Amino acid sequence: MLTAPSAGDLLHALLQIPSVSGEEDRLAEWLVGRLGELGFLAERDQAGNVVAGWGSGPREVILLGHIDTVPGLVPVSRDGSRLRGRGAVDAKGPLAAAIAAIARQPRDGGLRYTLIGAVEEEGSSRGAYHLLASGRPAPDHLIALEPSGWDALTLGYKGSLHAGYLLRQAMAHGSAPSGSAVDQAIAFVRSLQDHAEMISVGKSSFDRLDVRVIELDGRPGDGLQESARMRIGLRLPEQLDVTELKAWLQDHAAGAQLEFDSGIAAYRADKNTPLVRAFLSAIRAQEGVPRFKVKSGTSDINIVAPAWGCPAVAYGPGDSHLDHTPDEAIELVELERGVRVLAGVLEQLSLRA
Repeated sequence: MLTAPSAGDLLHALLQIPSVSGEEDRLAEWLVGRLGELGFLAERDQAGNVVAGWGSGPREVILLGHIDTVPGLVPVSRDGSRLRGRGAVDAKGPLAAAIAAIARQPRDGGLRYTLIGAVEEEGSSRGAYHLLASGRPAPDHLIALEPSGWDALTLGYKGSLHAGYLLRQAMAHGSAPSGSAVDQAIAFVRSLQDHAEMISVGKSSFDRLDVRVIELDGRPGDGLQESARMRIGLRLPEQLDVTELKAWLQDHAAGAQLEFDSGIAAYRADKNTPLVRAFLSAIRAQEGVPRFKVKSGTSDINIVAPAWGCPAVAYGPGDSHLDHTPDEAIELVELERGVRVLAGVLEQLSLRA
């Protein structure tokens, strides 16, 4: 009989294999092999996602994580009960917790569990889009494996829109009142930030429009022309009219060319579902006081949950304030609590299947 794996050991192994977004192959192949050893039916789909099944019940729970990380070397180390490394929180920790929790479930219950380690969540979300394009049926429940803290649930994520800005203009003397191309780009961003502040007055952080300059590059050109290139990230609240926002940006571009990506809409899960109630009960069973969160970031749940239309929530151990930072680390005590909560949720859903 197979022994349920240690989430800490799994996570340590996951952290040892770098998997920056777009470079997940080595980790994916290792994970398929390891999951097979643990008794999962594991493979990679055409996008490169790791897809692993457990059980054969008529109803399905998908636990959707991701195996990629943002760039940045964070040396793997353990200091007492604290495990450090890139992806410890976002989101190899939640993935390891889910593997350990699923492996504690019987195979002959009323549920089947599908674990998905998606690719490129930190970039294009290519893995998540493939799940929809491939025609995968909607599950009965969806758990997105993202850090929320072991005693909290994430119900909402903002949407996102990226705008590319390009301004070319004739060279002028440095004392000219019109300013350089970079001056014009900075002025554009300031006006956008002022606009975002104006339409967000009195609103919560989740309901505000956030603006961030991701890249800014100014070039003197050939002596006759100069240019400024910029990439702007916008985090979108639920009620924002994206068409109106794009029109405002075009109206204030002052001769610059703008290009937009397809954008991702904000998402907020229903709080009154059997899935949420199972989490509340499982957290309380571990002597926790459940909390609800909404986040200013965007995740793969924004893409798949609206299309599938099933009860959904994001959950995972780890402090999301450490996401993407040089100090990314997780407490192993929290990791194990997350395993117990997830296992409790799956047990409750199985009883109701």
